[in-house]
Amino acid sequence: MSNHASRRDKLRRLIRKAKADALLVTSFTNVTYLTGFTGDDSYLLVTLDSETLISDSRFTTQLEEECPGVPVVIRGPGERMLPTTADVVADAKLERLAFEADALTVGAYNELGELAEGVELLPASGLVEELRAIKDKNEIAATRVACDQARRAFEVVRAGLTDAMTELEVAAELEHQARRFGAKGLSFPPIVAVGSRGALPHANPTSKRIGEDDFTLIDWGANEGLYVSDLTRMVVTGKISARFKKVYNIVLKAQLAGIAAIRPGAKCQDVDNAARKVIEKAGFGKEFGHGLGHGVGLEVHEGPRLGKNQEDELKPGMIVTVEPGIYLPGWGGIRIEDDILVTRGGHEVLTSVPKQLEECVLG
Repeated sequence: MSNHASRRDKLRRLIRKAKADALLVTSFTNVTYLTGFTGDDSYLLVTLDSETLISDSRFTTQLEEECPGVPVVIRGPGERMLPTTADVVADAKLERLAFEADALTVGAYNELGELAEGVELLPASGLVEELRAIKDKNEIAATRVACDQARRAFEVVRAGLTDAMTELEVAAELEHQARRFGAKGLSFPPIVAVGSRGALPHANPTSKRIGEDDFTLIDWGANEGLYVSDLTRMVVTGKISARFKKVYNIVLKAQLAGIAAIRPGAKCQDVDNAARKVIEKAGFGKEFGHGLGHGVGLEVHEGPRLGKNQEDELKPGMIVTVEPGIYLPGWGGIRIEDDILVTRGGHEVLTSVPKQLEECVLG
């Protein structure tokens, strides 16, 4: 049995638990996870004993190559997705159809309700995402590749940094180098924030030059084709001030405490607290305003979430980021981030870019 067929079988157990006859998967990412098809504009109907991909003629050959054996219904020219989907639902003789409440628009829901006459539509959230949170060996291997591509790209860019380069130029060079090392691209538009702009956790790159301050925050990741990585490092291009040294060491200590707390059975909120209390004890609690981390996989932000009031327990196969930060408006921000695999015996750090303070200094 293929990995994708096994995933669909696991999903069927969740569909039964939801007391539905089938799930209509409309998230393109979830369609990819369940079938291997990497195109878009396609839905997947998973019943208790079969599945049907609903797509169009642009993808006929791609469907045959990427997911052989999966039944496919191809929409004809001018045929719209929802009427075709309603026909497939009618052919399956369903009574209770679950749909992805987080992926189907209200307009599409209303139209489907009118077209699928006599079928009860049941909103469902997180069924496929629950499966995606635990990675199999192939997904873990792909994430390792993404982590290595990100490392290699960063090493080249870091070695070539000059004071004259702008944040935008650094971001573009990260993308270029990631592709050189085999990546499909970056996981997301990278954050390159010089000096005081580092106080913006999601700063967009600008024309500000690297040499305009003593340090730069770089947040990036690589997409190996399907699976992604997510890292943050600081680069010191000038002097290490006493303030930078103090804040950096607090963030690093917090990150290491968070990583140390990762193990099967640990609650996500407890991992967050292990890092957060280090920052709070140092007097910077109000300057750490986001959660400690999140899952990574087919998307750069997915379950589980490491944060306050997150009672989910970690399980082997989950991959999460650990990324505490301290953000001081007018001065800058410091964040350190790695990707961590939950193992049966504890955890493994998948990213290997150096992060000790002295290793942040350029040259």
